[in-house]
Amino acid sequence: MPLIAQNHFQLILEVAIILYAGAIFLINLTPITLSTVFLVALFLAVVLTILFGIDVLLMILYFGQHEFTHPYGPIALAVIITSLAGLKIMDRLNIETSKLRELIYLLIIGITIFGGMIHRSFLVLWFLGLFIGMFIISKSFGGKSIITPRKVLSFTTIALAMFMLLELLSRIFKMPILSPLLRIGRIENYALPSVQFVLKNMGLIGHNPSTSYWGEFSSGFADGYITLPITLIVKFGLPYPIFYGVLVNEKDTIDYMLPGIFGWGYDFGFLVLIFFLLWFVSVTYLGLRLLKIYKKKREGGIKRYLGREILLIGVLTAFVSQGLVGIFLINRSINESALLTFIFLSSLIVGQVIKVDEK
Repeated sequence: MPLIAQNHFQLILEVAIILYAGAIFLINLTPITLSTVFLVALFLAVVLTILFGIDVLLMILYFGQHEFTHPYGPIALAVIITSLAGLKIMDRLNIETSKLRELIYLLIIGITIFGGMIHRSFLVLWFLGLFIGMFIISKSFGGKSIITPRKVLSFTTIALAMFMLLELLSRIFKMPILSPLLRIGRIENYALPSVQFVLKNMGLIGHNPSTSYWGEFSSGFADGYITLPITLIVKFGLPYPIFYGVLVNEKDTIDYMLPGIFGWGYDFGFLVLIFFLLWFVSVTYLGLRLLKIYKKKREGGIKRYLGREILLIGVLTAFVSQGLVGIFLINRSINESALLTFIFLSSLIVGQVIKVDEK
């Protein structure tokens, strides 16, 4: 295979290899202490909360919105869960955390409100991720379970209240972009035809070229329905088919209306879809396996892996949550800039496998 990627799929593989190599060197050659990971996570949580708030302000003032939740939503989830895991360890070390805990809870509230206003699908990823993260923290550190029926009910109530609030605001300010019901209605109208279209034209490798937007210019594989960030491709002048500007609407039947299993299956074919799902399961299993090793070392009195442990809890939570939402609910959550984030999170999991043993 040439060093310069010949299509979107090859570019995704090459970027993944670069990120994996970089993560392995970074994680294993740089001292990763508990304090460093916690402070960086807390700083990023503050920055992302402000960023989401600015995006909401721009949307309200009709200056447009950047939808930062797509690429940075999983990162926000990762740093919040990392911070919560750090609090758990600091409590065990008898470090005063009350002020830090209040700050993190305020950040969670801010991200919930701002992120939910930017995009409704973010709330699904966010609440799912908080649930998964709390479950992992409970299993890793034992003690009293963080997840209780009361807290599950509270999360469900808050989620429903957020959806109702968004619908109310959309009607008061006449801003359909905020309406969850509009999103649900669009899915009802377009999802079934999109599913039928994909299943009819998906092959073992790629799809029927005549059904692609590019028609006779289509190669029948990697036609730009699944890509890395468009700005990256344009910046380097790569000669790939891309849905840019007004053409973005032409791929919404695949990208916006369907789960990732259909988007990846249509653009790359059934075999690549199977490989993608196996990769997702393998990285998840590896992350859970590493957590067991870290827990064993911590309980054995070894503290040098505490920073790596809380980092792994955060990125594994975000990776699993983003994967579940993207694969089974909405393809856009693992496409373009969000796909780059997805690969980056996985690299921070795989990168920790070096120098970790069970002895």
